[in-house]
Amino acid sequence: MPGAQRKRVMTVDESSSVTQLELFFDLVIVFAFTMVTDFAAHDPTAIGLLRAVVIIAMLWWMWIGYSWLANVVKADEGITRVVMFVAMGAAFMIALTIPEAFHDLPGGWYGPLVFVIAYLTARLLHLSMFWLASAQDPQLRGQVVRWAAGSLTVGGVLLLAGAVTDSNWQIALWFAALVWDMGWTFFSGNDWRLNSAKHFAERYGLIIIIALGESIVSIGVGVAGLPISWPIAVGSMLGLAISGLLWWAYFDIAAIVVEHEMAHAKGERRIQIARNCYTYWHFPMIVGIIGVSLGMKKVLNYVGGADGHSLRDELHGIPLFALMGGVAIYLIALVGFKHYATRTVSTQRVAAAVVLVALIPLATNLPALAALGLVCAVCAVLIAWETLMHAQPRDEIRHGQSA
Repeated sequence: MPGAQRKRVMTVDESSSVTQLELFFDLVIVFAFTMVTDFAAHDPTAIGLLRAVVIIAMLWWMWIGYSWLANVVKADEGITRVVMFVAMGAAFMIALTIPEAFHDLPGGWYGPLVFVIAYLTARLLHLSMFWLASAQDPQLRGQVVRWAAGSLTVGGVLLLAGAVTDSNWQIALWFAALVWDMGWTFFSGNDWRLNSAKHFAERYGLIIIIALGESIVSIGVGVAGLPISWPIAVGSMLGLAISGLLWWAYFDIAAIVVEHEMAHAKGERRIQIARNCYTYWHFPMIVGIIGVSLGMKKVLNYVGGADGHSLRDELHGIPLFALMGGVAIYLIALVGFKHYATRTVSTQRVAAAVVLVALIPLATNLPALAALGLVCAVCAVLIAWETLMHAQPRDEIRHGQSA
């Protein structure tokens, strides 16, 4: 009997950690994030940015399903392992077709339809595994049925319809599908299972690291093939510093206190923290980081002298908004993330986000490298202020003295 059980699914317990297979799965997401950044960089317009956000949302909604699944059954055991590998293939196909998600390229398969079919395949695999995992759990089975009844039916039809229409209707239908899916998930109930708060928080922390890693990759891509110079060196260090400061803003305190609240919550409150703080509030964090990646890629491209640019050139339009607005969105999402779990508001982060948005008009008249330095300075002041002004509670939270 134990051997037969292992062939099907194995349940996650409270002490479980993220498995190596989950990390392997997330490598595909790294590639997909890179493709989204390139997609936005090739069409730095408002409509191009909206399309990029829709693609990020679809990637996110596919990924979060597997984050919940792997918290119920072990990802690297039994049939779940096979499903994870097949889902990786579907996710990789999604990433490969991102350049064609809205505009089919001549020759080959019809890109938008392939994109949607790969996406729905990943979602159906996730649903199938949840159906199997809930066989002995009537409460979870009921939740899965309620969620699937509205999520994949209406959402799937809208996505398929969008894939075979012109680009204007396509983005409207895909956006509607995502709004429906996210809304239905919110209202479909709180009967999900969260077997390990530690595993769940760790998985979402890792996806933040993955996104920040992609921002560092964007720095390298922005200067690829260009001779090293002091502007490139300074710009690269400023970009790396911004990524590091965003890491600090998440992991220093916020991630710890929210995980603590989720671990000690009971019943529906535990599920609500997991869903609202992680599934929902992490989405704008990812959007913000990818926006920063786009902005940093453009800045490094400018300071390196590519495409006829000079060190005096200003950063304008969508790339500038993505750089400064991306950090602002990330900070506001962190405020919401922490507030839902703890009922406290990090006013200094709200202030920093407002300052960044207010500085956008000024930054349009500055060289791109100076704009990057401005963003770095605001982030550095915020982190220094928090570290110094909240030194005692920070120390207690990080080292368990308040337990």
